[in-house]
Amino acid sequence: MPSRYYTLVAVILVFIASFLLACVARFQVNWATYLLMVVSGVLSLVGLRDITQTKQAIRRNYPLLAHFRFFFEYIRPEIRQYFIESENEAYPFSRASRSLVYQRAKKDSDKRPFGTQLDVYEAGYEWMNHSISPTVVPTSDFRITIGEQTAKPYSASVFNVSAMSFGALSANAIRALNLGAKMGGFAHDTGEGSISRYHREHGGDLIWELGSGYFGCRTADGKFDAVRFADQAQDPQVKMVELKLSQGAKPGHGGVLPGPKVTPEIAETRGVEVGVDCVSPAKHSVFSTPIEMLEFIAKMRELSGGKPAGMKLAIGHPWEFFAIAKAMVKTGITPDFIVVDGSEGGTGAAPVEFTDHVGVPLREGLMLVHNTLVGVGLRERIKVGASGKIITAFDIAKTMAMGADWCNSARGFMFALGCIQAQSCHTGTCPTGVTTQDALRQRALVVPSKAERVHEFHHSTLHALSELIAAAGLMHPQDIKPEHIIRRISSTEVASLAGLYKFLRPGELLDNTAEHKVFAYYWGKAQAESFAMV
Repeated sequence: MPSRYYTLVAVILVFIASFLLACVARFQVNWATYLLMVVSGVLSLVGLRDITQTKQAIRRNYPLLAHFRFFFEYIRPEIRQYFIESENEAYPFSRASRSLVYQRAKKDSDKRPFGTQLDVYEAGYEWMNHSISPTVVPTSDFRITIGEQTAKPYSASVFNVSAMSFGALSANAIRALNLGAKMGGFAHDTGEGSISRYHREHGGDLIWELGSGYFGCRTADGKFDAVRFADQAQDPQVKMVELKLSQGAKPGHGGVLPGPKVTPEIAETRGVEVGVDCVSPAKHSVFSTPIEMLEFIAKMRELSGGKPAGMKLAIGHPWEFFAIAKAMVKTGITPDFIVVDGSEGGTGAAPVEFTDHVGVPLREGLMLVHNTLVGVGLRERIKVGASGKIITAFDIAKTMAMGADWCNSARGFMFALGCIQAQSCHTGTCPTGVTTQDALRQRALVVPSKAERVHEFHHSTLHALSELIAAAGLMHPQDIKPEHIIRRISSTEVASLAGLYKFLRPGELLDNTAEHKVFAYYWGKAQAESFAMV
């Protein structure tokens, strides 16, 4: 029996003992025995209710003990200086965002009095200017078409579930995310762990991410298996296929799932052996040059039956992405979409140095990709997605203002599932059942209830986005431009994103007239035939 149940068991035993004592004495006992029996009986009922209720995963996993957490959470404003300020001090962003997600996922009001809690005169503060003539936006179901040139283009929401694999997340978490995506009409990225049986139960739209381990379509020696890929990719539930080059949390770093954690379910999903280390290499084996990579993406599109095929990457050396762009121009092969993953993102465990100091943050990475595609005249053919700590409607607005066509969120949807950031994702002891493979722990995550919260978080966030763009006098998030977002530079100076960032003109890289320092220096050093500099 897990130790977290010891308190409830002890209380039940106390109740039984006191009741039996009273029975033996024909209830001729002192008041203390009666008090003990009543208190332990009430606590036993509360604990049993905790285990059987379906609304709160913490109470199901920690009967009785969870109420201490809720008590301190309730009186938090009064004791903040003693208990709360030291809790997770390195993640103030996450704490505030988590509260907002909880409110929206539970349909609680997200309104608050007394104005902003932010310092509007602090450098870095951002806002969106409103119009004197606001619009009326008829719907918040904002969508874009990806892969317009393909046989099976996909009408995607502008806000979707970012890549999180089965294995990293529990079976019930995958079920709830996919059911929520089905209810809300948005997409669920599988992560590189492939498509599990739990992704398929509810039929929500899937984006199949293919990493360097080729999980779900690999040969016995870890190579790419085209036949197995086609079998899965042509399933109607799979709407797009995505080649993962790197991820924001640990770009350039492979992964190993230790053998003891490779359960029969994970082995079935990934196509590996039970109990054997599951290795995800740091780079792909099916290509070694930009041209070969684009040819492989074209092959993925063909094998999938004409579905949109693209890639996801965290930007690193600029000349490497320039090499990919030059390969597009040279071969005429283009991905249907590119997802830019910022280095500040990542919900899985990663080495501290990689988390903090490797990879390009989302804004700079997004600007590099957007400008490059504009500069080579291909921006209209390729849709750009973005991920990296995107949670609120304003996060979506400012990211789309910088060139993204849609946004993905991982931690936002994890919060909607009930994640409390216990920082135990990699230990298997997640208290809410989100990231554990422990069957007893993950039963606390009740799929229908959490799926509704996933759906409601998505719906409420897009509703908030519709109110933002209406206030700005716009009709669709794609109408948001850099001039709509303002950033404070100092206590006396502000500037729009249009004034802070250099935007290239269409075709500017093709005629070698780009004045932007990064492009002027590195563009000429990139080559379509190699990722290395000339």
